[in-house]
Amino acid sequence: MGVTRLSQKYATHVTPGRMFKALILDSHNLCPKLMFSSIKSIEFLEGEGEVGSIKQINFTEASPLTYMKHRIDALDKEKLTCTYTMFETDALIMDKIEYITYDVKFEPYGFGGCVCNLTSVYKTKGDVEIREEDIEHGKDRAIGMYEVLEAYLMAHPRAYT
Repeated sequence: MGVTRLSQKYATHVTPGRMFKALILDSHNLCPKLMFSSIKSIEFLEGEGEVGSIKQINFTEASPLTYMKHRIDALDKEKLTCTYTMFETDALIMDKIEYITYDVKFEPYGFGGCVCNLTSVYKTKGDVEIREEDIEHGKDRAIGMYEVLEAYLMAHPRAYT
């Protein structure tokens, strides 16, 4: 089984606490409203958002995916960190990938902003190797989601305070 690790950062003008609340704690409510063209709904299959909860993202017909399932592995509301694992989807990548683990951390940056640090660990099946070019689209989608949330939070300064 191979392992590929990628890290990316996204700087925003929104405070770490607001980004964490919107992106991690309330994404199941906020993301379908803001990204309605690609996300149909997000529901908890098990739990209510605590460690061990399983969340399913249901995509619209415009998306190449129908659904994706995540398990929350770690959640620290004080340190503004979350670890979750994508373990099931209908995409063709599941014949190559066992699972993907994401570590997300929000840190203060500048005057009132933050840096969102995201590390993705891809565990592949057998001897399959994943190249960075192969997952570029997923990285772009993650940054796009951060940008949409940042724009919403900037336009609504009292949301998620």
